[in-house]
Amino acid sequence: MFRARVHSQFVSLDGYSAGDFVTFDKPIGDAQALFGWFDGQGIEGIGDVDAPVTMDRALFALWGQGIGAEIMGRKKFGPQQGPWPEDGWRGWWGEEPPFKTPCFVLTHHPREPMHFPNGTSFHFIDAAPVEALRQAKEAANNLDVRIGGGPSTVRQFLAADLVDFMHVAIVPITLGHGTSLWEGVEGIEDRFDIETIGSSSGLTHQLWNRKERE
Repeated sequence: MFRARVHSQFVSLDGYSAGDFVTFDKPIGDAQALFGWFDGQGIEGIGDVDAPVTMDRALFALWGQGIGAEIMGRKKFGPQQGPWPEDGWRGWWGEEPPFKTPCFVLTHHPREPMHFPNGTSFHFIDAAPVEALRQAKEAANNLDVRIGGGPSTVRQFLAADLVDFMHVAIVPITLGHGTSLWEGVEGIEDRFDIETIGSSSGLTHQLWNRKERE
């Protein structure tokens, strides 16, 4: 069964998942504190690293399992705005992006795709959520599609009722400002069965599974 999935979506106690402004020096704006719990946990499979098997690591490792393509917002790829400059930018990750699948970057300024030796490719498309998901599903080779963020992109897919599973990691901090995960999607919890799991690290994990559609 195909699913559109959100993984490792960090959110503060007051609902923010990123800072207000993304720059080359601050890929998620002034919200780096959200990721202090993530550092060292990794997104690799449990057997791929020499580290203890913890609840946090097990849930974060789901990020890549069964995924055949990703959809991401433009700011996840880079901080540039408007028409793309000729600056040689190939994403935050250098020549070894972690995705190893086709990635569809939502932008009002389409451009030629980028391909990397490890199987990652970036395709820059101007498309609404339904069309973006159609293209990603076609490229996913019968696997699932990850809605990779940032929070504004996740909100678009939630609002369009296109998310089948979501893993939210609530971090016990408040930011006071930033980009909200929940603004404009009030009441979506009614569509999901939600399981909440506390971790000894201080994180609260929520697993949102879409209820059967009528």
